[in-house]
Amino acid sequence: MGGTVDVLDRLRGLTQVIDPARVRQALLETGHGPGRRCCLTPEVTCWVVLAMGLHTDLPLTKVFEACRCLRLLEATPLRSSLCEARKRLGSAPLRALHRQVVRLLATPQTVGAFYDGLRLMAFDSTVLDVPDFPANVTAFGRPRGGRSDGAFPQVRKVSLLEVGTHVELDFVLGPCTTGETSLLSGVLPHLQSGMLVLWDRNFFSFSLWKRLRRQGVHILGRVKKNLVLRSLRTLSDGSYVAKIYRNDHDRQRDRKGIRVRVLRYTLDDPQRVGHQEEHRLLTSLLDAEAHPAPRLIELYHERWEIELVYDEQKTHQDPRRATKPAHLRSQTPEGIRQEVYALSLGHFVARALMAQAAAQRGLDPDRLSFLGCLQSLRNRLPEGAGLVAEALATWYQGLLVELGRQVLPPRDNRVNPRVVKRKMSKFKKKRPEHRPVPPLKKTFAQSVVILV
Repeated sequence: MGGTVDVLDRLRGLTQVIDPARVRQALLETGHGPGRRCCLTPEVTCWVVLAMGLHTDLPLTKVFEACRCLRLLEATPLRSSLCEARKRLGSAPLRALHRQVVRLLATPQTVGAFYDGLRLMAFDSTVLDVPDFPANVTAFGRPRGGRSDGAFPQVRKVSLLEVGTHVELDFVLGPCTTGETSLLSGVLPHLQSGMLVLWDRNFFSFSLWKRLRRQGVHILGRVKKNLVLRSLRTLSDGSYVAKIYRNDHDRQRDRKGIRVRVLRYTLDDPQRVGHQEEHRLLTSLLDAEAHPAPRLIELYHERWEIELVYDEQKTHQDPRRATKPAHLRSQTPEGIRQEVYALSLGHFVARALMAQAAAQRGLDPDRLSFLGCLQSLRNRLPEGAGLVAEALATWYQGLLVELGRQVLPPRDNRVNPRVVKRKMSKFKKKRPEHRPVPPLKKTFAQSVVILV
């Protein structure tokens, strides 16, 4: 890593996934040269921020200490110095690095990554709680409810996922008050011919369908019950061909419609969510013989892999809410953006290693424990300090072998009800007048009055 090896030697193992040359290129592209002559150069700061994406349970100064071996008479920079270095860096280098480093990992040999030669992709959205500071509220907004506003500001993230490897190929951030469909266009350029994209019912639109088909992308998605889909021809497997239109005016005149295939089904298991409800899927795969309805219905539920990715990032990779109320730690919008990119890059590092480890054993990457692999990576990273190239390659192969042992048992045949454990609280709801709390004018001792 050039001049950064002496400072961030414990991160040398990450160079097997993130090329240091790409870090320097991202810095140059975004106008960050070598910087001032201090230990917190832009390159060093960038690696510290990347380490934040893996060591999410550590405060900022401890993240820096986890990046380098202890040296006599060397002091860890103060938290204020690290925060200023992060502020100077901004989010642009992390965004550029994400674009250069994160890539599709599945090969035709990757178990569970393709359907009939089509690469499985999915998109969806989630929200992340951010610290309750005025700048974050202004930039991202606060969710609104019937009783009052939400406890924390939230940032909305729309992600595009490679289903087979859980790689978050790209994402777009926006205020929580902005709908997911409005942010979706930012990830669509990554979709291309030879892909099959899975989506939830809120994403359907005529224009989106037309755009993706123009890009050569096949679609399998759920649609809402109020969408008019008149049968034109019933197929051998019970599905039927219909047309979708831009608006009702075109539908009445049968003008500029697009042929689609409709799959209708219900569930007869009373233990499952959606029991006896009608579910409708649309697909651009019109051949019922080549793509039978039961297979596509089962395939659609691979879309839930993106929910598992959000669980990996928000529950396993990031600290639990029990110890940290907000998902992220940054107090400014730019810091939030920087941190989200660091989390995504940290997730990619873990998933890239898991994909290689699974390939060596001929396993589906889903069979490896994300949490177990992440913990192994955190524990083994310091071992790469000071290793020459050959020794580092040996260390890397040993790490892959260890990750390949983190095999999960087959998934249980179970479902979880969509409920919350805590719905109400006996405490009063936090209102706008309760934030921000003005500073106290007296110390505790000055406010004590002895009663006689």
